[in-house]
Amino acid sequence: MTRVLMMGTCFLVVGAVWSAVWAETIELYRKPAGVQTRWVSFENPTGTRGAGGTANKGAKGAAFDYIKPRESKVLLDVQGSGMIRRTWLTIRNREAETLRSLRLEMYWDGAATPAVSGPLGDFFCAILGRPVAFESALFSNPEGRSFNCYIPMPFRKSAKVVLINDSDKHLGDVFYDIDYLLGMDHPDDVLYFHASWRRERWTTLGKDFEILPKVRGAGRFLGANIGVIVHPDNIGWWGEGEVKMYIDGDTDYPTIIGTGTEDYIGTGWGQGTYAQRYQGSLVSDGKNGHFTFYRYHVPDPVYFDEEIRVTMQQIGGSNKAAVLDQLKKGRPIKPVSIIYGNTFVRLLDADPPIDLEKHESPESAWVNFYRQDDWSAVAFLYLDAPENGLPTIAELDARIEGLELRKKK
Repeated sequence: MTRVLMMGTCFLVVGAVWSAVWAETIELYRKPAGVQTRWVSFENPTGTRGAGGTANKGAKGAAFDYIKPRESKVLLDVQGSGMIRRTWLTIRNREAETLRSLRLEMYWDGAATPAVSGPLGDFFCAILGRPVAFESALFSNPEGRSFNCYIPMPFRKSAKVVLINDSDKHLGDVFYDIDYLLGMDHPDDVLYFHASWRRERWTTLGKDFEILPKVRGAGRFLGANIGVIVHPDNIGWWGEGEVKMYIDGDTDYPTIIGTGTEDYIGTGWGQGTYAQRYQGSLVSDGKNGHFTFYRYHVPDPVYFDEEIRVTMQQIGGSNKAAVLDQLKKGRPIKPVSIIYGNTFVRLLDADPPIDLEKHESPESAWVNFYRQDDWSAVAFLYLDAPENGLPTIAELDARIEGLELRKKK
């Protein structure tokens, strides 16, 4: 009897967590009054009742469409109160440049600026334009050929989703559907979904990369899809940097801080490939210097009442001998600490400054140092307003530069 009760309690706890994960208020066996289900696709682009599949006398006449160079295609434009529950899309051309050239935008309640703006691939976790088969709590790509998103996206007055082809290439065979509910009555504490992408081709020495620039308002940081392209001249491990979250008035130092890049996504001592519900590392390609990973704060919510800013330190590590060699060659790096045996030396706290070459530590000692790499990120959050005030997305050339894989020597 005790075992049965314990199992029952476990199921209740798991059920409660799962319910919170999806913000689900509709039980499977109940039909909420006035709420209607709609799908939009090229077979029924308006979602109008009884208007689906009319092309070709109902015989699969509009399953896909094309997007011309520099053309925008409205995927969803609906009036009323509701919630997007699922978005699926696939395209035949899934090259890295294409996935960065396609721009996804979402607008809530007639806002003038998009709440969501980012490259199609990076948004759907095909980070750096490299789609792989995986599944997480929020996104999936069953066989590496399609893009699924299950993030709930509420709206009160209207919703609009647009796909823009920023390239000069014709995009053929675009398939999609967006599944949503209409007629929902949202309480005041229901927030709007936002996503913003940014990139630094080479980060600034000693300066954190901003995963999410400062956003004002109340809400919840949901997490990020992150890509790193290691500078070809850099040595050693790139991921010693710590995540920082500046919340509600934090200035020089954050309230929330991690212990290392791979630690932030739940692993340790380096970073291979794996995909889990809330954390994963989908590409770990040392040969090409490409690394992609995600972290979603679903069971561990990150709330803010006034503002939030999220960054990642640009710190790597290698042995002392290699670091000294890089310094002699004039590489832009800056040592910050030394670790050997049971000794940890904070170089930036030292007065007078420590000469790394003359320091008593052995050549094999581990040295952490500031470095410069190519970082990009899509930050996801919920906010109490349909607009976020974040910078507009970078132009096409800045999005696609340097994505190609390195040539064999």
